[in-house]
Amino acid sequence: MDEEKKSLNFIEQIIEEDLSNGLKPDQLRFRFPPEPNGYLHIGHTKAICINFGLGEKYNAPVNLRFDDTNPEKEEQEFVDSIKEDVAWLGFKWDKEVYASDYFDQLYDWAVQMIKDGKAYVDEQPSEVITEQRKNPTEDGIESPYRNRPVEESLDLFERMKNGEFDEGSMSLRAKIDMTSPNMNMRDPVMYRILKRPHHRTGDKWKIYPMYDWAHGESDYIEQISHSLCSLEFENHRPLYDWYLDQVYDGQKLRNKQREFARMNVSYMITSKRKLQRLVAEGFVTGWDDPRMPTVSGLRRKGYTPASIRNFIERVGVAKRENLIDIQLLEFFVREDLNKIAKRVMAVINPVKLVIENYPEDQEEWLETENNPEDENAGTRQIPFSRELYIEREDFMEEAPKKFFRLSLGNEVRLKSAYIIKANRVEKDENGEITTIYASYDEKSRSGSGTEESLRKVKGTLHWVSAKHAVPVEVRIYERLFTVEQPDAEKEADFTEFINPDSLKIVQGFSEPALKDAGIGEPLQFQRIGYFTKDKDSTDEKMVFNRTVTLKDGYKPQ
Repeated sequence: MDEEKKSLNFIEQIIEEDLSNGLKPDQLRFRFPPEPNGYLHIGHTKAICINFGLGEKYNAPVNLRFDDTNPEKEEQEFVDSIKEDVAWLGFKWDKEVYASDYFDQLYDWAVQMIKDGKAYVDEQPSEVITEQRKNPTEDGIESPYRNRPVEESLDLFERMKNGEFDEGSMSLRAKIDMTSPNMNMRDPVMYRILKRPHHRTGDKWKIYPMYDWAHGESDYIEQISHSLCSLEFENHRPLYDWYLDQVYDGQKLRNKQREFARMNVSYMITSKRKLQRLVAEGFVTGWDDPRMPTVSGLRRKGYTPASIRNFIERVGVAKRENLIDIQLLEFFVREDLNKIAKRVMAVINPVKLVIENYPEDQEEWLETENNPEDENAGTRQIPFSRELYIEREDFMEEAPKKFFRLSLGNEVRLKSAYIIKANRVEKDENGEITTIYASYDEKSRSGSGTEESLRKVKGTLHWVSAKHAVPVEVRIYERLFTVEQPDAEKEADFTEFINPDSLKIVQGFSEPALKDAGIGEPLQFQRIGYFTKDKDSTDEKMVFNRTVTLKDGYKPQ
């Protein structure tokens, strides 16, 4: 039993302890509660995987709740994108709910708190309230309105709701303890006046609840057994519990908040405000730019749900924050793509190769495997002809000893085809090679069973038949930032560390089978890397994004 307990993470240990102390299995319920004010990013995937993973482990329902308490920044567009991202990661929620579903109940509870002497209307500006809170080592100053008559606060609060006062002119505050060392307990604001239309409630409300008030009470209404959030909310837990004390009726399940470490990945930022800047100032093309750490950006780049989930599982659930090496994420992407990606041939820096002794009017369709890692992936036919394209860097006129590609007088095998030998080259007026002329061994075709076909040569090259080649645009993505922690330097603007070479666009050619590739389909361009077809593709122009390079020396610890 002790060994089994050790294998559980600390959140699972908490749940197991609660179950052993009388919590019933059917009382377990979790939730993922994003604010719909932006797109989900890699950091959110940890919270998603933890909550939905617990739901799967304990066969418990998980709510998708939108904490939509700030109409200034929230939009239906973000709600839709969040739902798409969670579903794409492979999770199903039990109920789709919104904090705005509970606005009436939250208001009624606030009214009761005023009646109980636990809340009051303050007419001071927010700047003064902040100043009066002081600091953890110094007692705060009580508001002059802190002890105003209950009936007066009730009247003003109702009139706030009815829209009779200007924004910022007053707020409703909880009456807790202005001397508490925890700043969150120094009479926090519960409601502010905000005369903005809400994406779900329209113009009904002129006041909106603050996050701390709405969040825990929403958990209570939904009977969430374990409210799991990141460590930044650890010092909010006393307030979470205090608010719960005000509404807890002793009959329902009393929810509890517990915190886990956020996930920071090197060479990425996850601040929504900073991501917004990247979009607004044109450093990227949008929220789903493949250089962005957003789930939509990772999806467009070609990352798979399995690779992200496996990455989160490896990172684990910790109590302390640390920086996760981006190479670990890329390791799991490669590992998954190696299993599922169709192998295809594309040349992204082409030079023409002419096989002089191959008949000019002849073409062949050669059989090749779709994925040697998957026995059910089958095979396909690729066209071969006298004129081909190969990668320019796969040829040197005079090569060093360990250059195992094509050079004058030396042989290589063309993947799934023949052994060829380079004989001569043709150059333009600038001395750049325009055409390589070669000869082939007609008896050396791969898979033909001849003695020549079994002959070993040191290099194998990918290629595309020029006659059948399909033009493609290839987008080579590198890391968006040049440093591991671009927002760690307080004195520097994080945009100073943007990589000017984070995107390189090249024009190449592919085998014709790529015309049938679907948007987002995982592909391995043999000997180059993993790619996926981009949504910018048209019938006239196919666009492919590089997901990750083919190999990396990184080994996860």
